[in-house]
Amino acid sequence: MKEHITLQTADQSRSIGNRQSQGAMAFLGTAVRRVASCRPALSPLCHSATTSRCYSSSSEPTTEKSVPYENVLKVEEGGSGPTKPLPKAAEAVVIGGGSLGCQTVYHLAKMGMTNVVLLERDRLTAGTTWHTAGLLWQLRPSDVEVELLAHTRQVISHDLEQETGLETGWIQNGGLFIASNKQRLDEYKRLMSLGKVYGIESHVLSPAETKDLYPLMNVDDLYGTLYVPKDGTMDPAGTCTTLSRAATARGATVIENCPVTGIQVSTDDLGVKRVKAVETVHGTIQTPVVVNCAGVWATKLGEMAGVKVPLIAMHHAYVVTERIEGIQNMPNVRDHDASVYLRLQGDALSVGGYEQNPVFWDKVSDKFAFSLFDLDWDVFMQHIAGAINRVPALEQTGIKSTVCGPESFTADHKPLMGEAPEVRGFFLGCGFNSAGMMLGGGCGRELAHWIIHGRPEKDMYGYDIRRFHHSLTDNNKWIRERSHESYAKNYSVVFPFDEPLASRNMRTDPFHKVLTEQGCVFQERHGWERPGWFNRDGAAPVLDYDWYGAYDISKNQNYKYNELLGKEYTFDYPPHHHVIKNECLMCRHGVSVFDMSYFGKFYLTGPDAKRAADWLFSADVNKVPGSTVYTCMLNKRGGSEADLTVSRLEAGTSNLPLTPESNGDAYYLAIGGGVAEHNWNHIKTVLQDEGFNCQLTDYSEDMGMISIQGPKSREVLQEILDTDLSNEAFPFSTHKVCNAAGHKVRAMRLSFVGELGWELHIPKDSCLPVYQAVMAAGAKHGIINAGYRAIDSLSIEKGYRHWHADLRPDDTPLEAGLAFTCKMKSTIPFLGRASLEKQKAEGLRRRIVCFTIDEKVPMFGLEAIFRNGVPVGHLRRSDYGFFIDKQIGYGYIRNPDGGVVNADFIKSGKFTLERMGVVYEAKAHLKSPFDPSNNRVKGIYPDNYHNVYKANAQ
Repeated sequence: MKEHITLQTADQSRSIGNRQSQGAMAFLGTAVRRVASCRPALSPLCHSATTSRCYSSSSEPTTEKSVPYENVLKVEEGGSGPTKPLPKAAEAVVIGGGSLGCQTVYHLAKMGMTNVVLLERDRLTAGTTWHTAGLLWQLRPSDVEVELLAHTRQVISHDLEQETGLETGWIQNGGLFIASNKQRLDEYKRLMSLGKVYGIESHVLSPAETKDLYPLMNVDDLYGTLYVPKDGTMDPAGTCTTLSRAATARGATVIENCPVTGIQVSTDDLGVKRVKAVETVHGTIQTPVVVNCAGVWATKLGEMAGVKVPLIAMHHAYVVTERIEGIQNMPNVRDHDASVYLRLQGDALSVGGYEQNPVFWDKVSDKFAFSLFDLDWDVFMQHIAGAINRVPALEQTGIKSTVCGPESFTADHKPLMGEAPEVRGFFLGCGFNSAGMMLGGGCGRELAHWIIHGRPEKDMYGYDIRRFHHSLTDNNKWIRERSHESYAKNYSVVFPFDEPLASRNMRTDPFHKVLTEQGCVFQERHGWERPGWFNRDGAAPVLDYDWYGAYDISKNQNYKYNELLGKEYTFDYPPHHHVIKNECLMCRHGVSVFDMSYFGKFYLTGPDAKRAADWLFSADVNKVPGSTVYTCMLNKRGGSEADLTVSRLEAGTSNLPLTPESNGDAYYLAIGGGVAEHNWNHIKTVLQDEGFNCQLTDYSEDMGMISIQGPKSREVLQEILDTDLSNEAFPFSTHKVCNAAGHKVRAMRLSFVGELGWELHIPKDSCLPVYQAVMAAGAKHGIINAGYRAIDSLSIEKGYRHWHADLRPDDTPLEAGLAFTCKMKSTIPFLGRASLEKQKAEGLRRRIVCFTIDEKVPMFGLEAIFRNGVPVGHLRRSDYGFFIDKQIGYGYIRNPDGGVVNADFIKSGKFTLERMGVVYEAKAHLKSPFDPSNNRVKGIYPDNYHNVYKANAQ
């Protein structure tokens, strides 16, 4: 079915509703009235039945549409049975024959797992892959994603052709990113600098240079562009066919026309659920591993095994134009500010984008294969004005076909990968947010490594299903709202301190109301609301989601929180930089209170708890009861799966939530709240794999936690705690249960900011009375609230690590400067020890380095690091250190010759940092430039240091 339509501007399209009948406008109006429909289903919010338009689809798809590919894999007659006999058993069964399924089975076979089966209910690509736009952009604001994309490009453009002799359909026509304002060009310059570390060619072009490259483009409103010559496009049918042939050549089995009807799950002697078999109409395959690559249908497949798959299906569309003279060989275009992309299609263009009001597909049909929806022009027309503005020739160009199919979208616009928490052996490879072709090669390889070796090679936490708290993954409101926001903001500038507006206040602690009243500007992590910083102009509460005004819903008016968030939309220091400075310096000179209640709080108990602790934790946590130890948890390769504090508890009877019953081998684990689910599942997995007889219990919701830090913290707390806080009676890295203003708390002498201080872990009902007592006692010392923006600055100034920033699963403690957390001098075995011993013997090929620059220029991470003019790494994390009054950055560097990175290598180099194309001289530090002797955490301050910092001195 072909629809010959003339593209019009948004102003013209609005007149469709007025049924104008002149020239091309009447032709477009006729077409829109023909293809647009309002489907009789509930809107995303199920709001009033009188709503004039519907934004949910439950209808069956239309059966014939035209995609812009010469070949698709649809077979008109279709076989009634599987294309190959089913084996009785397999090492792994991959379900879904789209991009991810084919890439995963290919990489599994390539890594040596040859007894692997791919099951596709129809034909390869039949679900959503067949109609994908197939774009591949090499640069993203994430080092891991850049590496994943590079592998996809290598597989598609080189490896498959070398292995099979077949062409995949790869076309290298380049990519062009459009910037209509300074902030957008700054974002692209950040990508350019990161690309230099990975050898990705890119060029910032002026409007005139852009016009020379793309003569049909309107450049009058351009600020500049970023040109990446080696970007390109992929052909879904050609790619998946070649992948399947390469996989079968290595022994894998690809079976089409074989729908899965069930997943058998067994429960072992320890009560652990494990995959047992895959059921189909045509037989059952015994297997310990299932890989869910079912895309839009992944949620239904997960339900068969009792696994939650938090994704949602939406209509996603593009149109294909008639021939455009002069468009041949032009690069693909992404005009993010117009929310539109232009993909070269021979002598035509495909035009698509991300709208504010996407249509949800609520009743996903199992009969859907090689099918498309009618395009809803009322939704899609918002992209037309931007496309015509960028390439004016489109205004008089006809439309050859429309492509509107379903895609799966997730709460943060990132895929769902890894082993499901509910069932061992059930892996996810779905929810790719229409980027399954682009990310497929890199993610297929990592998923294969995950299945075979237990963990991926790269830091895949950003895609790991365990990044979401289990209370959210079956919350339909959260999935729907957050997925909508991520879809609508997909082309927004990625600013360092952005926060979601959708589905907020899902998890709040006992301090939430009182801190809101005091001007707290909250951040969202793991569903929790945690303090970001404190606004001096009154309360800025987070309101219910307004869907950005889509679906006839009124936008929130006078939304102070959103206004403050908007001021963060800069690559400069934000307007409230001085407020964060005050919070930091008050902590350095006086005393501050940090609400850290979102932390995960777990107890490890049971007969094998001591053995489990020895194996799980890199540090020796089996010191005397009452001790607290900072430690890492590692994977087999020595990578850091977590950092946390572990407190060994005194023997005694249960008094929960503060103390579990203990024989002396019980442990209290305090873990960063944003990664608590990841930590929980890592521990549970290790306990199961090793067969330890012990229990892990979660009391995160039952206790709050405040941290009182600074030179005056002892004076404040001594007034309300009934225990001696002297160095002798309460040394650093110890804890005890005591009374705080008449309430039982667990006090820990710890610091994450590099100052004298204590954490108070408080039963929920006692939180507010204890907090009020602390604030009253601290009033004469000028005590203030402070948030995580201050913690970020204070901790980087001290040189403390943040997990998943400057400490990740692909970093070992030796590389991260955390060798002191590893009990290498003991003979106690622990997970990852063998890898660390090998690495130590061979010498470090990469290591973390601290850098400072003299210029007051904001950096956020991803800035390129050069040694003697040669790129050697990039910053993982950067922030301003207000006490030393310098910008600080941490990044891992390599020796470009492949040699050892030691102190001499660092001392002998001249280092520079590149930010948005501008190079700054940097000083490398082997130790933190702030308090390298650790005097302050020990409570040792200069004699004249007790002048309280004046909060209003700024």
